[in-house]
Amino acid sequence: MIVPHPTDTPVPTRTVRKAVVPAAGLGTRFLPATKATPKEMLPVVDKPAIQYVVEEAAAAGLDDVLMVTGRHKRAIEDHFDHAFELEQALVAKGDAVRLDAVRDPARLANIHHIRQGEPLGLGHAVLCARRHVGDQPFAVLLGDDLIDPRETLLSTMLDVRERYAGSVVALMEVPREQIHLYGCAAVEPTEDEGVVRVTGLVEKPSPEKAPSAYAVIGRYVLDPAVFDVLDRTPPGRGGEIQLTDALQDLAADGTVHGVVFDGLRYDTGDKADYLRTVVRLACDRDDLGPEFIDWLKEFVAGLESGEGLGRGRLAA
Repeated sequence: MIVPHPTDTPVPTRTVRKAVVPAAGLGTRFLPATKATPKEMLPVVDKPAIQYVVEEAAAAGLDDVLMVTGRHKRAIEDHFDHAFELEQALVAKGDAVRLDAVRDPARLANIHHIRQGEPLGLGHAVLCARRHVGDQPFAVLLGDDLIDPRETLLSTMLDVRERYAGSVVALMEVPREQIHLYGCAAVEPTEDEGVVRVTGLVEKPSPEKAPSAYAVIGRYVLDPAVFDVLDRTPPGRGGEIQLTDALQDLAADGTVHGVVFDGLRYDTGDKADYLRTVVRLACDRDDLGPEFIDWLKEFVAGLESGEGLGRGRLAA
């Protein structure tokens, strides 16, 4: 069963304590659902996607989280705040389970909010965190990438930062024909299995020009030196300030490492992958999985037989 990380679970003490979650995107791929609802608030089973991300940060010991949002993102702030009237209603009903679920988001970490103002790219969103982060290393977690709570990717990246200093990116090997969807890293091995030195980065290269099949996925642990680089980084691909371009500058000095991840990752930035994520996580739930899996098997069997399922059976 996939459950929220318990708030009383001991977490390691690290030099990295702050996380930045960029959440200012318009979510145009999910229109019209995202016309009035932030894409980060779309439910994955019964929790918004962004809550999984904050739970991951908290589980890794990052107790200070800055959300970089934009206009029409007030729902994110409300979700991670207390809802007095709702909580009192649940107390009156004696519904302790739902009361805990409502209170959990506000108890995960010390959560702050800042607006990006202009949609100038991921690099600019990270730069907006400069005053909050100061001269400390920090993590960046993208809300479109959900890492299964049973994985330890972020904790491993923080350990690599402790050992090597500099910045650390998460890498995943993808089919060559998909590399144009990601930032791509040129790498060389280190003495640690699963850890590579990043020698170069390219934003969304064609398969023919990609230096490897290693894609940069949405987890970073960044040295504060990245801010000075971002400050002088001109707009790149798409007319936006690209974090990849700044990391390319840092990689030239040998200060960027990568953690190669081959675990469970869910991409909620694409409609088809979003649906697969909901199904996968629902199947993993003790309270939903058994019944849902039985229905899913019956539904798929009906599709394969060409008979389909009637309205009544679909609603069962």
